[in-house]
Amino acid sequence: MTSAARNTPYHREPELPADAETWKHIDGAAAFLGGAANVIMQLSLPPVGYGVVESPVDSGKVTLHPFKRLRTTLSYLAIALQGTEEERARYRDAVNQAHRLVRSRPESPVKYNAFSPALQLWVAACLYYGVVDLTERLHGPIDDAEADALYRYCVRFGSTLQMPPELWPANREAFSEYWQKTLAATSIDDTVRDYLNDLIDLKALPLPLRILSARLHRFLVTGQLPPRLRDEMQLTWTPRQDRLHRAAFRALGAGLRVAPGIIRRFPMNTYLWDTRRRMRNGQPLV
Repeated sequence: MTSAARNTPYHREPELPADAETWKHIDGAAAFLGGAANVIMQLSLPPVGYGVVESPVDSGKVTLHPFKRLRTTLSYLAIALQGTEEERARYRDAVNQAHRLVRSRPESPVKYNAFSPALQLWVAACLYYGVVDLTERLHGPIDDAEADALYRYCVRFGSTLQMPPELWPANREAFSEYWQKTLAATSIDDTVRDYLNDLIDLKALPLPLRILSARLHRFLVTGQLPPRLRDEMQLTWTPRQDRLHRAAFRALGAGLRVAPGIIRRFPMNTYLWDTRRRMRNGQPLV
């Protein structure tokens, strides 16, 4: 790649924008509610799915440590979008320690390596898709100028790990082509589907929380999935459910728009603060 190509707006990471501009697209409730659906999107690509299901890193498994996994996931999102270059580098180093062990074994049905830039591109693409999808469900369409700026900025979802910024599709049109092509290549077999159904049904949570939340959680997650992945997960979805789902998100969006910023950003702002505290105190990040 020439130096001129590296210096184009699409291949140079944007400067950190004003706090209010970034958080405009990161409702804390959306990041919280959209987590499981986004995991399903990511794991629908078999190398990512089996990398998670077969991972030997027990300390990071949502099935064993659901609250810790929630913290590390939202902390990553907060640092990727709001962190300084130094903070992103420190979080990258912490994730690398875990990812070094995530490699396929001879008996694995698919080959994978957590350091693969192509797999990290897919994960980053799912995170970006989730940001846009949830923002529009809550607040309506994003205008083109803001959408372009947000797209370029979201390269940080991948580049905070090992994905080279130049691997990010050049613009939203190129991203759409990549998304449709890769989505068509996704598949979820019984092994990964069972893992994801346990995630949807909150099997890792204490029984009282599971009883209170699992049915609603399944409804919220199913409605956020692209139709292809709903089919891969063998989930049913009716027009009536879709209307209820969209109405629920519109109502939540209306509430968020009049809420104070500190409330609208919760819990993402809390995890950003906690991660910076952990960095200052030398505590583990993942």
